Amino acid sequence: MQYTISTDTEAQFIPITRLVQGAVDESGVRDGIAIVFVPHTTAGVTINENADPDVVHDLLLGLDRAFPKSPAYRHGEGNSHAHLKASVMGSSVTVLVEAGRLKLGTWQGIFLCEFDGPRQRQVWIRVTA
Repeated sequence: MQYTISTDTEAQFIPITRLVQGAVDESGVRDGIAIVFVPHTTAGVTINENADPDVVHDLLLGLDRAFPKSPAYRHGEGNSHAHLKASVMGSSVTVLVEAGRLKLGTWQGIFLCEFDGPRQRQVWIRVTA
């Protein structure tokens, strides 16, 4: 089954684990996989620590240092740094589903990563047995 989440982005790392778990619950799949896909070129999705907000701060700091805004980029929209960050983070993650629950590590959470917002974004979730 496929589900779509639409959200307005304000923050750069938006926790979506509960929304993905909601799709798993609605699907009725007990054992399988959940694929989370972001159909945007300046946004991504990742799994990382969701307990300490300093981790998100540090991830953003590192991404900004690795891919700063730069007048040397040629892309006319001026958001090449966002395309670079999205490419590094990736457009999808796959999570195992076991006994109807996302099988994530103790400290792991799923994040929508916004690098060119605020914007209206979609996340597509496919849950399959």
